[in-house]
Amino acid sequence: MARQLSFDLPAKTALGREDFFVSPANALAVAMISASSWPGKKMVLSGPAGSGKTHLAHVWAGETGGRIVQAAALGHEDVPDLARGPVAVEDVPDIAGDMEQQKTLFHLHNLVLAEGKALLMTGRLTPNLWHLPLADLQSRIEGAHHVALEPPDDALLCAVLAKLFVDRQLNPRPEVIPYLVKHMDRRFATAAEVVRRLDRVALAEKREITRALAIRVLNDDADAARAGN
Repeated sequence: MARQLSFDLPAKTALGREDFFVSPANALAVAMISASSWPGKKMVLSGPAGSGKTHLAHVWAGETGGRIVQAAALGHEDVPDLARGPVAVEDVPDIAGDMEQQKTLFHLHNLVLAEGKALLMTGRLTPNLWHLPLADLQSRIEGAHHVALEPPDDALLCAVLAKLFVDRQLNPRPEVIPYLVKHMDRRFATAAEVVRRLDRVALAEKREITRALAIRVLNDDADAARAGN
């Protein structure tokens, strides 16, 4: 039996449109990302960690020539340059504790729209739960068109797991993904962690990623969860 080769290399995430699997859980978000215009030229994309917000932001940026910036990395001096084209600002709730960065984002919001460009903002929760202390910014965000990435259905979870394995250059046995979909906690973040742990154990033990290994990793997770309660 051929052995799987595994290398301790960082995962390289594929972020093209062809790498994004469309299912009922994300179809609306995909359609809105590809829309020619949004109401008021701004949109908020929300969803849990690993649900595809960053991926869709890159798809949108690739199609529009837009630029992507982390909210926490946004500087006041960046605003005039960024406002010349479409902009995606990721993880906006991360700046809830920084009033100066909120003011910078507020300035960017106003200037981008004044220039007639589009603004995409992302966060894990729905905009009304971002609780940004700068009331003018919070109200404008809540006034943006909003679309949410829903929890994964079976088809989407299968695709997410397959992509996570491919990103790590791993080739699990065919029965591994169906087993994981049936038995794992159905969250995107869990999928990423399970694949990471399978990669680590397979590399350490120089073995294939099999159903037996998947059972062991999930059982270890269950034991750890029980021990923590």
